Amino acid sequence: MNRFQSFAKASLATFILTTGGAVFAGTANDVLPEIKAIAAKPEVIAAVKAQNGKGLTLDAIKAMDSKWIAESGGLPEGKAMMESPVSKALLAAEKSKPYFTETILTDNQGANVAISSMTSDYWQGDEPKFVKAWADGKGDDYIARAKKDESSGAVVSQVSVPVMEGGKAIGTLTIGVNVQALP
Repeated sequence: MNRFQSFAKASLATFILTTGGAVFAGTANDVLPEIKAIAAKPEVIAAVKAQNGKGLTLDAIKAMDSKWIAESGGLPEGKAMMESPVSKALLAAEKSKPYFTETILTDNQGANVAISSMTSDYWQGDEPKFVKAWADGKGDDYIARAKKDESSGAVVSQVSVPVMEGGKAIGTLTIGVNVQALP
């Protein structure tokens, strides 16, 4: 690689990091249909409906969240969640695309329903990826500003879409997208 190519690559990486979502937003139209298709799969909808049907209170969800954080996700519930059929299906969908990095499926309160890898917390309900995609039950797409992941070095944006049934949001699906790996 010559000096110009090195400079251009470094400049592009800096531009992506400093402009974040603006750079990624131009390519979101390419990724959103893929993520929406995953959110519309019958097994995804069924898993969210099953979780919503449990009638968990927000207090119960927050109590689980506190335990989850204290145990760094090492609870039997977290391990069982990762072994669920829908978590395995989401992991397979994630692995099918080189730019997908993490997948989180939540219920109507932001509690994890399925995960492709262990999350740092159980309750996503207070985070923009849930709040904006949930949109008070109406559902909306949300693309977070891209950030550099310190552990992997990748520039990742969380893309969230509602899981819909009957024209209403019943949960959300968030997929981390490595913007450097997009075609």
